[in-house]
Amino acid sequence: MSKTILFPVDINNAEAAVRPLAEALAMLGTEGVLHVVTVLPSLGFSQITNFFPKGYEKAHMAEVGKLLVKWVDAHVPDEVEVHPHVLHGAIYDEILRAANKLAVDVIVMGAHRPELSDYLLGPNAARVVRHARQSVYVVRS
Repeated sequence: MSKTILFPVDINNAEAAVRPLAEALAMLGTEGVLHVVTVLPSLGFSQITNFFPKGYEKAHMAEVGKLLVKWVDAHVPDEVEVHPHVLHGAIYDEILRAANKLAVDVIVMGAHRPELSDYLLGPNAARVVRHARQSVYVVRS
């Protein structure tokens, strides 16, 4: 059993995370801590961000935080210690940064069914697997 697990979820496709979450909860048991993260990708170039109202990213992060908490409340049993986190940036970078900062034992993440061009894993899952200091358990969603 792992003591701390990082579980990334795409809040826009959260139902695909139900099966991987079950695996994470089975690995965790009742004694560990589950960190559930979702990452808002950055908007990119500053020219693009000028089209959004001032404070848009902060407001959007708060809105996504509410969605994440609602999803966690609906899918994670009450007896599990869980901490939701909303991150902002490149998805795989933020997952790796959170895993290191939170000193998790393992990252459990879902991966979509691959396209031929993905060669077995999606691009974010593949990068996390290649660069994580922790063990990574990838569950097909």
